[in-house]
Amino acid sequence: MSFLFGKRKSPAELLRENKRMLDRSIRDIERERQGLQTQEKKLIAEIKKTAKQGQMGAVKVMAKDLIRTRHQITKFYALKSQLQGVSLRIQTLKSTQAMGEAMKGVTKAMGQMNRQMNLPALQKIMQEFERQNEKMEMVSEVMGDAIDDALEGDEEEEETEELVSQVLDEIGIDINAELLKAPSTAVTKPESTNKLPQAAEAAGNTEGGIDDDLQARLDNLRKM
Repeated sequence: MSFLFGKRKSPAELLRENKRMLDRSIRDIERERQGLQTQEKKLIAEIKKTAKQGQMGAVKVMAKDLIRTRHQITKFYALKSQLQGVSLRIQTLKSTQAMGEAMKGVTKAMGQMNRQMNLPALQKIMQEFERQNEKMEMVSEVMGDAIDDALEGDEEEEETEELVSQVLDEIGIDINAELLKAPSTAVTKPESTNKLPQAAEAAGNTEGGIDDDLQARLDNLRKM
């Protein structure tokens, strides 16, 4: 009667009302089924009691009543299952309608965004971004090359020192030990003028000894 007063229910409201009615019917059927199961238990107990008393006629009548009760319970199970299926379909329709409404809203929002979007301005922004990005990469590359060139000399010096030390180690020369063997350059006060020639001669002999030792080691390496 709502349409007589100019008010028309929406599909969502109709689905909600119908689902509410189905749920109420399912609860009523379940209540009736539980009542029949209680009656079934009472009939079984009464049949056993009457059978012990030997009243077989009453037992047959109650047995027929028990059969009808069980058939009715089975029908209630089937009816409840059917109503639950209908209720599930209604719930599916509600979910589908809700999804449709959501998609409708999303589509509308996307249309508004597309209309507001300025494609030429966006392309200009992207081109400017690419240009600035390329410029930044070039600057980074130039700075990296400059740093590598600045550090190249230090690296070569370190590699040279390492190579010299390695060569000396391979030929068995300890440069620190050889430096310790070298004469001290400290100048002492001469005690007499007669000792100067002797000191010079001793220094000459010492230097000659170091040179001879180095030459002997190099000759041995060549023989190997």
